[in-house]
Amino acid sequence: MASATAKPMRQQVEEYIHTLQDEIVSAFEKLDPNASSFKRDSWVRPQGGKGQSCVFSMSPPSSERSNAHVPILEKAGVNISVVHGILPPAAIKQMRADHSTLPYDPDSQASLPFFAAGLSLVVHPQNPSAPTVHANYRYFEVTEPLPEGQEGTGKVIAWWFGGGSDLTPSYLFEEDAKHFHGTLKGACDEYGQELYPVFKEWCDKYFYIPHRGESRGIGGIFFDDLSDGHHAKLSDETPRPKTADELFKFIQSLGNAFIPSYFPILERRISAPSDEHKRRWQLLRRGRYVEFNLVYDRGTKFGLMTPGARIESILMSLPETARWEYMSELGNEKGSEEEKLIEILKKPRDWA
Repeated sequence: MASATAKPMRQQVEEYIHTLQDEIVSAFEKLDPNASSFKRDSWVRPQGGKGQSCVFSMSPPSSERSNAHVPILEKAGVNISVVHGILPPAAIKQMRADHSTLPYDPDSQASLPFFAAGLSLVVHPQNPSAPTVHANYRYFEVTEPLPEGQEGTGKVIAWWFGGGSDLTPSYLFEEDAKHFHGTLKGACDEYGQELYPVFKEWCDKYFYIPHRGESRGIGGIFFDDLSDGHHAKLSDETPRPKTADELFKFIQSLGNAFIPSYFPILERRISAPSDEHKRRWQLLRRGRYVEFNLVYDRGTKFGLMTPGARIESILMSLPETARWEYMSELGNEKGSEEEKLIEILKKPRDWA
């Protein structure tokens, strides 16, 4: 995992996500200095671990605030969590379906210690022309159980990295899509030319809403189960980072790419003209966002079923406002900007 003189990987990841969270939150606050600061909420998990949620939300509307500053963001959260505990047999069996490197005898009915650290963010801007963005980067570790009464950490028997970043616009601007995907591709290509195409396709398939027949957004990258072992979506000959240290550098490259991938887009769109029609469409698209997150997203479903889970953090990804209309005509008008987006959501294309 690491040399005798290096810090344990779990410590390196924890230090990095703290730094990345500070950089991202500070960048948003600097972009809109007249808006309220993010609320920083530190928490402790009774079963083991801790985290910090940094959340921005608009103040409720008030007639006394009619001339108040309208912030760039409507709802945003940049969360980190560093948790540890015991995985019960049922959770281990479910996890092995996506993580083949986890050695486990299902008949043993044994529980195993785990450690997980990650950063997750979702940003819903105010302007309908500015896209929602999501990113998540995480590290997971499973260890051997220690004899009763012995303190410390057991031998690591499985570990992996996962993550991704994706863009969800209400209105499609091709230059934005090309910039976002191009930045992520650049961060991937440094570690292997075949990574971005695989992770891009994985993202398109993961963020698909079957009951709507469309994707949640225009994608980005998505990956999981990256370790030094065999990977189901990458051949053993594929040039890629494989050691824990190499993969950690890869994760850092992607995490550090968030600000340059998204902020130029946000800055281009925050002052775009808007009206009730565009706002209505934005809220309908946010309804799709809610549908995916609550019905299909693995992380949300896992979190809601986990005893002692911090529900406020799990549901942080949801927008403050969304809309559903019966048989809405929006998106069906031939030649409209709304139809232009729907065409891409039904048939994803390459952007980089």
